[in-house]
Amino acid sequence: MPEHDSDEPRPVAPPSGGAAPPVGTRGYRAAPRVLELGDGFYDEVTAAAFPSLRPRFRNDRAAASVGLDGLDGEAWERHFARFEPLPDNLLRPLALRYHGHQFDAYNPDLGDGRGFLYAQLEDDRGRLLDLGTKGTGRTPWSRGGDGRLTLKGGVREVLATEMLEALGVDTSRSFSLFETGEALERGDEPSPTRSSVLVRLSHSHVRFGSFQRHAYARDVARIQRLLEYSVRHLAPSSARPTLAETAVAFVEDVAVKSAAMVAGWMVSGFVHGVLNSDNMNVTGESFDYGPWRFLPRYDPDFVAAYFDHGGLYAFGRQPTAVFRNVTRLASALAALAPDAPFASALAAYEPALLRGVHARLAARLGVAPRGHDEDDALLDAVYTFLGAVPVPYDRFFFDWYGGLASEARARAGAAASLYAGDAFDALRARLAPYAPRDPSRLDLAYFRGDGPCTMTIDEVERVWAAIAARDDWGPFESKIAAVRAMGEAIG
Repeated sequence: MPEHDSDEPRPVAPPSGGAAPPVGTRGYRAAPRVLELGDGFYDEVTAAAFPSLRPRFRNDRAAASVGLDGLDGEAWERHFARFEPLPDNLLRPLALRYHGHQFDAYNPDLGDGRGFLYAQLEDDRGRLLDLGTKGTGRTPWSRGGDGRLTLKGGVREVLATEMLEALGVDTSRSFSLFETGEALERGDEPSPTRSSVLVRLSHSHVRFGSFQRHAYARDVARIQRLLEYSVRHLAPSSARPTLAETAVAFVEDVAVKSAAMVAGWMVSGFVHGVLNSDNMNVTGESFDYGPWRFLPRYDPDFVAAYFDHGGLYAFGRQPTAVFRNVTRLASALAALAPDAPFASALAAYEPALLRGVHARLAARLGVAPRGHDEDDALLDAVYTFLGAVPVPYDRFFFDWYGGLASEARARAGAAASLYAGDAFDALRARLAPYAPRDPSRLDLAYFRGDGPCTMTIDEVERVWAAIAARDDWGPFESKIAAVRAMGEAIG
């Protein structure tokens, strides 16, 4: 698609008028900063018109953070299913342009093919956030696709984001889901299947592939513009006196944040499934959920995507896959600063990953960290045990939340017989010095229950089966309530 030379910014929606915000948007702060980029980064598009609209999920917790929780049902539909502009925000949706490495092969034909950037806002912490979509129709980057999202795909994304948020992983948040009344044909679902449109709240849609696109075109000016935008709005601590220094500091910031993200995945037992460079953004936030899975039990070779025949993105290979993508980001920025010492920035990834895993493991076990060497020994003991004994992954962390303070509870649970043998004895010895982070949590109803809240593929399929067979949304709503209760219990 041709690039244009005009840098004229796109217009925003007209202001609401007067001093008072529209009903339901008190605390809403429009911030359409993407327009600063100008031409060459996006295409104006029109949202699809759907035959019918039925609200299926509304995230008022997320909406409250951006001042939109007070919208009534009619206004919610207008903005998040028919995509009428929010006040003072983008007048037209923008399909973002990017490239990416997909299963190690470079693809220059990518971009938002079934979604767009709908609005930008500041949250209650002053962060710039994006409202993006999935399933909103064809764009210039649809590559022959219909631009739609199956209802099952929308349900799966809601479940993934809710579970990861409850486990403390930095993730996009499913904001809204409507069923849209179309019959879709898909090769990986029984068809025709139901359709939906999803809105997600994210801390940026600037992907690694956004930089790769302009590096591929040797467009140094646009690489610089995107870097300056990203530093100004997403990574202000990366600003340095010179452009080369800023580029290096930015890569280091992305490397550290990406390491923290994958550390969260590893301790949570989450497998993203498709770690292409267009599925990673510069804020280190997990997003774009396709064939994801949570581990039933610890297995480094566990693969989420049925089409990942070589296991490139298997559970245990995720840290390597993420690092490989960070190096590709550095390579794209090297077009801007060829002599900059990006190797020093990339070297920050591995220690940040280890710090992140130590912190996440202590948090998931509900114990206070004790320092690098002891935390490293505990990490080794935990995964040696989990690799040797077929205890369900989530069950282990449920049983031993609080460390040895929960031993009686663990030995009365369903997996009690598995807590024996040399590997467990070694683990118990390593766990013994660790004190509960908050002993009062062990008295909560969640830990007095029979077992953990989990999100295995069998459970996801049961939730979907109730919807598909009987239009029964009770299991879906119950699962979300259980996930949120778990998140509150583990803190």
